[in-house]
Amino acid sequence: MIDSILSQATAQAVKELYGLDYPADKIVPQTTKKEFEGNETIVVFPFLKASHKAPAATAQEIGDYLVEHCDAVEKFNVIQGFLNITIRPAFWTGLLNQVADTPDYGFTAVTDDSQLVMIEYSSPNTNKPLHLGHVRNNLLGYSLSRIMHACGYKVVKTNIVNDRGIHICKSMLAWLKWGNGATPESTGKKGDHLIGDYYVEFDKHYKAEVKQLMAERGLTQEEAEKQSTLMAEAREMLRKWEEGDAEVRQLWSMMNEWVYAGFDETYRRLGVDFDKIYYESNTYLEGKEKVMEGLEKGLFYRKEDGSVWADLTPDGLDHKLLLRSDGTSVYMTQDIGTAKLRYQDYPIDKMIYVVGNEQNYHFQVLSLLLDKLGFKWGKDLIHFSYGMVELPEGKMKSREGTVVDADDLMDEMIGTARQMSDERESLRDLSEAEREDVLRMIGLGALKYFILKVDPRKNMTFNPKESIDFNGNTGPFLQYTYARIQSILRKSQDDIDAADISTVAPNDKEVALIQRLIDFTTTVADAGKNYSPALIANYVYELAKEFNQFYHDYSILREEDTAVRVFRLKLARTVGQIIKRAVWLLGMEVPERM
Repeated sequence: MIDSILSQATAQAVKELYGLDYPADKIVPQTTKKEFEGNETIVVFPFLKASHKAPAATAQEIGDYLVEHCDAVEKFNVIQGFLNITIRPAFWTGLLNQVADTPDYGFTAVTDDSQLVMIEYSSPNTNKPLHLGHVRNNLLGYSLSRIMHACGYKVVKTNIVNDRGIHICKSMLAWLKWGNGATPESTGKKGDHLIGDYYVEFDKHYKAEVKQLMAERGLTQEEAEKQSTLMAEAREMLRKWEEGDAEVRQLWSMMNEWVYAGFDETYRRLGVDFDKIYYESNTYLEGKEKVMEGLEKGLFYRKEDGSVWADLTPDGLDHKLLLRSDGTSVYMTQDIGTAKLRYQDYPIDKMIYVVGNEQNYHFQVLSLLLDKLGFKWGKDLIHFSYGMVELPEGKMKSREGTVVDADDLMDEMIGTARQMSDERESLRDLSEAEREDVLRMIGLGALKYFILKVDPRKNMTFNPKESIDFNGNTGPFLQYTYARIQSILRKSQDDIDAADISTVAPNDKEVALIQRLIDFTTTVADAGKNYSPALIANYVYELAKEFNQFYHDYSILREEDTAVRVFRLKLARTVGQIIKRAVWLLGMEVPERM
């Protein structure tokens, strides 16, 4: 806001002073360095060719013009080619009022003409529960959906459930062999956890069989794996599934329903949702149809074993399998079919896939294949590629049962919040229901913030203990700052909105806070442009840190000057509003008391 005003005024200055038509959007004021007087700094070096004067003289002339013609500018000083501008106190209070009084400040309204962006995230397999890796995926996708909506896009949140394939058949086969009819009801386990156990069980028996074949027949591991009867049974089950075998389909349907019920509970606890869920079992046939069309048109080729491939070597890639020799589909086939259905269902302007960076090549290929198949939007798809998340102990492996389940992780986070709360005795005045709700907010807020504050492109290590600290760059620190502000407001006897604060001259820390508040608009826009919730997280942390320093240095409720006191109360309230709005973009909640 202030940047835009200064940019426009400076552009007008150089036009009138030097006859230079310099684009205002190319003039970017910077926050003045702390060792110099001023609020905003403009670099004048780009104007020297037109001014034909030294940097200091050019800055002096532009400064004089701004003082005379721009209401926001009170005074200035020049350090060589740097024009340091001091903003009028009344202008800062006006900006504070504007932020405070603008509903959904920082957000762009969605209209009938807004572009529609579809965001795919989660993409679980129905052979195991959601784990820590899925948590990062879901949190990134859901936060991105809120950020894009705040940037003025219509948003459709979608999920593709990988509910068919060899991995599903492994769990099904293991349940038939060793399950003894176990159900979620008979075992007391969530359905997704129960099925995940049988995926691990299959891998255990498969490895034992391979080891035995190697020992008894002197085979290499690769040879033993090819001769595994257990794996052959799983492949046969997949073939029967694709042929529509009634028994296999019935078993598949029953076990998937168990898993869906488990997923729904996890999503609800994590606080994420979807507008539309697609299932690979419905989309893969669409993909096979498009592949066969491509084969008929000569876009693809068939090998002697019957498998269908795409030659992507002219595009700098390699040959890509699209259909196996037995006619069964691969992930690429499913993604082609899903893309086709989505664009039939919605007038999508932008398609974003939230998928880990191990699939970078996959999406390069998908983009090319969609383009070759005649989908004009193929080249424009966006792969929001994010890094892996690990624990301090190292990598997780689903087959070996060494993953951290999302449900267990959430339980641990809430349990840690409860332990820390008991030590602080901070929630003893709340009812049991209120206390549990606050603990849920703290535990899940710690989890969400710790994951989202990291640049999504980077690998990260999630440390539960670090994430829930009430000090430092954590979710609970932000929540505590918000709760502190609400406590101040509850204790106040002033009518914040009725008092006149126009005569208040903000001090340096108050000006810095107002500048932070104003920056929220550009931060949201940048987060949408760069697909980065981390920009929101870093912004709100700096805002909360700045407020706490101000609160430490200056009294609010005990300030004797009524106008100053009310000004500080309004400033605090507005900081609280922006904190709440910012963490909402991260999918977090803030408690009124902590």
